[in-house]
Amino acid sequence: MHEVSTAADKKAFLDMAVGLYKDDPNYIRPLDKDIEEVFDPEKNKFLKKGACIRWVLFDDNNKPIGRVAAFVNKQYKEEQPTGGIGFFECINNQEAAYLMFDHCKDWLQQRGMEAMDGPINFGERDKWWGLVIEGFAEPLYGMNYNPPYYKDLFESYGFQVFFNQICFSAPLNHHFSDKYYTRHQKLLEDGNFKAIHIKKDQLPRFAKDFAIIYNKAWASHGGGKTLEERQVVKMFESMKPVMDERVIWFTYYKDEPIAFWVNLPDLNQFFKHLNGKFGLLQKLKFLYLQRFGKCDRIVGIVFGIIPEYQGKGVDAFMIMEAAKVIQNDLSYTKFEMQWIGDFNPKMINVAETLDPVRSRILSTYRYLFDRDKEFKRHRVL
Repeated sequence: MHEVSTAADKKAFLDMAVGLYKDDPNYIRPLDKDIEEVFDPEKNKFLKKGACIRWVLFDDNNKPIGRVAAFVNKQYKEEQPTGGIGFFECINNQEAAYLMFDHCKDWLQQRGMEAMDGPINFGERDKWWGLVIEGFAEPLYGMNYNPPYYKDLFESYGFQVFFNQICFSAPLNHHFSDKYYTRHQKLLEDGNFKAIHIKKDQLPRFAKDFAIIYNKAWASHGGGKTLEERQVVKMFESMKPVMDERVIWFTYYKDEPIAFWVNLPDLNQFFKHLNGKFGLLQKLKFLYLQRFGKCDRIVGIVFGIIPEYQGKGVDAFMIMEAAKVIQNDLSYTKFEMQWIGDFNPKMINVAETLDPVRSRILSTYRYLFDRDKEFKRHRVL
């Protein structure tokens, strides 16, 4: 196992995956910068209070046959001190995989950890989280992709499923069920509900509304974490170059924000043409593809309703109002939701009211270092 420290090591870490997937038509190479930013103290705030390491595994001929990262994130609150492993890639060889898992385990134990989750990200759950176990199609932007045999490598070592991550998809010319129309009409006749899409020239206003809704509806999903308005402003500003304001929606009751539905174009439909690079030429190509290329899929990033309005038809109202624009005025034909954890049955029920298909399933695995300790799955929200 060779620790990544030099520029050449970083290149080997990135290129190892390229060689592994060279014959896989569904693989889309992530942007190198997106991977490297995870390990950059200037870019990843979690490095201020955490620690990480990454390795490349070479065979006897000095050919890279595996890679992995391990990290301690002090904001990752679990029942026992739990570290993470991620960015795992490996040839179909149990001995090689076990060697990397053992290295991660030893490194994490030395730092007081009692378990390791993987494959996960050294950061938020919205990127590089989980192992694909069903639906080996082209990945969405920021989503892990892997060969089917990784499941056996993890489970034979002793990893157990901590939770499953379910993705749903549906065509955008989808006809809604009658109850959607009924619920929408009821709130429309009320007169106090309105749904509008975001406007790029008013991002601070919508950032404030997003923070209000998130902190009421979503904070408990991240271990009690809350979002500050300035954080959302920064997030929206970073999204602005790729944002289609007509697919990001907010709902209000008497002008008070109560729900949001955030979607983005599937950037991987553009990035798959850039071979992982994002220099000046690639940026120009990206802008060209954005304007003249084809992107027929939008991706649901997050959907939230504050507790007081859950179960009252607000989901149907917002989706139906958005559909008037998305179905009639835009060129997108497909919709896929970023994953919903199986620990969140309420949101799965909301998703399933759209009558979608389960497009892919990823798993987050956990390995307890004390093999006699009782294994517990993620608590149900």
